[in-house]
Amino acid sequence: MPYAFGGPRLSAQLRTQPADFIVDEILAFGPDGDGEHALLRIRKTSANTEWVARRIASLAGVSVKMVGYAGLKDRHAVTTQWFSVHLGNAAEPRWRLLAEDGIEVLEQHRHRRKLKRGSLAGNQFRIRLRETSGDLDAAAEQLAKMAANGVPNYFGPQRFGRGEGNLLRAQALFAGVAPRASRHQRGLWISAARSQLFNEFLARRVERGDWGNALDGDRLQLRGSHSHFLVDSVDERILERLDSGDLIPTGPLFGDGEPLTDGLVRELEDQVAADYPDWVAGLAAVGLKQERRALRLDIEELELDRMSPVDVNLAFTLPAGSYATSVLRELSTWTEPRSREP
Repeated sequence: MPYAFGGPRLSAQLRTQPADFIVDEILAFGPDGDGEHALLRIRKTSANTEWVARRIASLAGVSVKMVGYAGLKDRHAVTTQWFSVHLGNAAEPRWRLLAEDGIEVLEQHRHRRKLKRGSLAGNQFRIRLRETSGDLDAAAEQLAKMAANGVPNYFGPQRFGRGEGNLLRAQALFAGVAPRASRHQRGLWISAARSQLFNEFLARRVERGDWGNALDGDRLQLRGSHSHFLVDSVDERILERLDSGDLIPTGPLFGDGEPLTDGLVRELEDQVAADYPDWVAGLAAVGLKQERRALRLDIEELELDRMSPVDVNLAFTLPAGSYATSVLRELSTWTEPRSREP
């Protein structure tokens, strides 16, 4: 995928240890204080979200289907994350026993509803880049541009699996030759293909230099919402709202139905669809509908601090559904340890 600001100025080691990558979830609401669900804020290290959900279910004596969480978090990190578990009228389990599995319960509340995917305002990141090399002064200038203009809102590589295996399996699925798999696995493959098509469209807008601007026929999203509207002609008022960050241009999440754009934007989307006709048809066939995703990822509280001559800390906050790697890739190339399990 092309870069927005000329390419990274640094190279570094990433995630040499879990504490080098810290993520804290920001819930979109507060606990109710009563109800049949327990709402837990936990800290986990080197553990994936689904494994933690199973441990919570086991301690509570319920099916894992009774456990909810707002989003998946990387295993190779220290993450603070929210979970819910339906207890009904049962007594509160001894949550401190989760510490035996390396799961620290930081808060516990009662809540009326199961925690659903996407119920987040965003995530806070604190990332240590080790053994950095390159032009730190140029990186600081680049960081200022990123803070002012945002970065392209690419789906991150973790979406596509090791060696882009999810895309290969999606291709097989759409061709009717995929191996048998669970509904969850098939969903991952389908999601990966849809995400890659979005990235392809965004890449074309980045190459054109208008990924952060509005074109006639664009659909613009209201900041902080999923609402969007068609703009037939970009006038001064639209430009002012774009400049303030109130409006954000969007790209396609392909599915069934007519495209939602017009003019040049529609032509660019049609070009992507023409390059991947089997994928576009496959997404429609599984029942997905046309949706939109922001092209620009706005970054809040972006800071870079030198911790030693070769180590730097990067801190920032992103809205839900975005990827820290979209920020990192504009600033630095990196390598990660090979000798670890996925």
